[in-house]
Amino acid sequence: MKPRIATAAKPWASSLTGGERNMTIWEERRETPVVGKFDVCVIGGSCTGVFAAVRAARLGMKVVLVERMGCFGGVATLSLVNVWHSKYDEVFDRQIFAGLTLEVIERLRLRDAVRDREKNPHWEWSFNPQELQIELDALVSESGIHPCLHTTFVAALRDGPRMTGAIIENKSGRGVILARQFIDASGDGDIADRLGLPTYVSSHTLPSTTCAIFSGWESVESHHRIGQLLREHGSEFGLPQGVAWGAHIPGSQNFMLAATRIYTDGTNCADADALTRAEMEGRRQIRGLMDLVKKHIPGSNLVLQTLPARLGIRETRHVKCRHQLSGDDVLYGRKFDDAIANGSYRVDIHHLDKPGVTFRYLDGRQEYWRPGHPLEISRWREETPTNPTFYQIPFRSMTPEGCPNLLVAGRMIDADPVAHAGIRVMVNMNQTGEAAGVAAALAVKDGIDAATVSVKHLREELEKGGSIVL
Repeated sequence: MKPRIATAAKPWASSLTGGERNMTIWEERRETPVVGKFDVCVIGGSCTGVFAAVRAARLGMKVVLVERMGCFGGVATLSLVNVWHSKYDEVFDRQIFAGLTLEVIERLRLRDAVRDREKNPHWEWSFNPQELQIELDALVSESGIHPCLHTTFVAALRDGPRMTGAIIENKSGRGVILARQFIDASGDGDIADRLGLPTYVSSHTLPSTTCAIFSGWESVESHHRIGQLLREHGSEFGLPQGVAWGAHIPGSQNFMLAATRIYTDGTNCADADALTRAEMEGRRQIRGLMDLVKKHIPGSNLVLQTLPARLGIRETRHVKCRHQLSGDDVLYGRKFDDAIANGSYRVDIHHLDKPGVTFRYLDGRQEYWRPGHPLEISRWREETPTNPTFYQIPFRSMTPEGCPNLLVAGRMIDADPVAHAGIRVMVNMNQTGEAAGVAAALAVKDGIDAATVSVKHLREELEKGGSIVL
């Protein structure tokens, strides 16, 4: 049986008329060269994807890592989101993760490129995203991984239910990567979508944010908090009232600000037109923030220094897997016998019908934050004598049905809106990457598919490699 190409093409609705949307053009048949054969192919070079590739390579696998942009790191580098959340449980009594997240933090510490906020519920580390780019390059090179930057995944080859190859395009043209196991770390479930596996978009898709790095931030903070400015004057510049936060870049006076809020007309950024609109709207809002400050803080010396290469996307499509992680799974701290990640970041619900964000904690507390308003504290459940202090992500929420040698890692794993609002942060998704890399390596060694690896063996191997398994 010859491998067939699986590709789920979507019409570019906004640029075509009704009749044109049904048009197709047949491309000339072509021979596509095989550019490499590997044990494990990872699509997507975020920290999640890099960590998947590194863990597989450290177990002796021949690994290729494909990234469509010009650097690794995803949201942490390209989108300038330069904070990672706490390694402790919610009450700061117990360390709940380690692995490559902590290894990278320690590597950045040697460059004076990280700042600590020990036992802080908002974030524990801020880092220099440019230094992280270089550090991830070094980690990939040291691990013997074959890197493919500026390389786009185009389509999937399959033979029966199994995926056999990834068609890619880059400056050298079109080619095929053959592999035994595949990891979709694209963020948007691109492989799963091209394979035609079941995917879905949440009924409450979280908005995106365009971050930016500024100098002269102290001239803003000394006069007003940015949240107050947004509340009082944001509408003058078409700025929605979401939530405003940020962090200094270690070793400098520059400040990363996340204060934009981008909606995409009820669609999501896995759609080409929606992504384009979102990128442009994010930059428009950054300019609006600058104009807001210039008008209402005369004499401020705020200067825009860096725009992201890509906006920060919280959510697009999810891939249907063997278990959908629920809000109750997270908020009640349910334990799983196939747990591969532990987290304590609060559930943060970005509202679509009103400004601000609601935070839900595992102890039942609830906080409603709005720019320029006092914090509103309530409860989402009654008080109990004891409370969970962390939640877990099971391996079966990463294993889609319909392609046994494919794993998904990152924000597209199977989770309902409430669960996703907590688990989606980088320190949690980094752990899913490590689990995917180890599972793929074990599958190659045992001559089986990744979805069927022994959970006991997977958890043991994760622990041997530096992860905390609870």
